[in-house]
Amino acid sequence: MITIIDYNSGNIASVCNALKKLGMNYKLSSNPEDVANAEKIIFPGVGRASYAMDQLKSRGLIDIIRECKIPFLGICLGLQLLADFSEEDSTECLSIIPGTVRKFSDDLRVPEVGWNKVFFRKSSPLFKDIDDGSYFYFVNSYYFDGDAIGVTNYGCQFSSVVHRGNFYATQFHPEKSGEAGLKLLSNFCELC
Repeated sequence: MITIIDYNSGNIASVCNALKKLGMNYKLSSNPEDVANAEKIIFPGVGRASYAMDQLKSRGLIDIIRECKIPFLGICLGLQLLADFSEEDSTECLSIIPGTVRKFSDDLRVPEVGWNKVFFRKSSPLFKDIDDGSYFYFVNSYYFDGDAIGVTNYGCQFSSVVHRGNFYATQFHPEKSGEAGLKLLSNFCELC
C-alpha cells in the first residue's frame, strides 16, 4: 500500500484522485508508525518551506523520512524539502538530496504557473514510456538547484526531476499533468 504523508501542506485531494484513477491502494496518514511501515511513500506539498518543516517536526516525521529505505516520491514542495536549504524563509530542510532551493529571478512572472517541458538528463524508471520533452504542470516560485535527472527552463535551467537512492522527486505536479503525469505516477507505483 502507498502512504501519502498528510502534514497540512499538501495537494492531497489531487494526488488521491490520480491514484484512484490508476486503481492504486493508498492511505493518508501523518502517523509516524504508518509512515515508517509504508510500502511506498508519496510526499506532496504546497505552501511555504518553513511552515512545512514545522509541521513535519510537530508530527515526529523528520527522522522517519530521513531514514526511509522504500520508494519515496516528493512532489513540488515535497521535492524542495528534500534539499539542504531553501531560500524561502531561510529554511533548513531535510538534507536528503544535496542542493539549494532558490527563488526565481524578480524579472520573471512568479510563480511559474502552467505547462512546461521536462528534458531527461539520465535514464530512470520514472520516465518509462514517457517522451523526452513532454509537458508537465508547474506551480512554483522557487526551484531546486542541484543534480537532476530531468531539467526545465524558466528563466534558467533548473532541476525538475531528481533522484538519489530510493528518493525520487518532481518539481511539477504529476497528478495534474495529464497522461504523461499519470504515467509517471504509475511508473513510481510499480517500483519494487
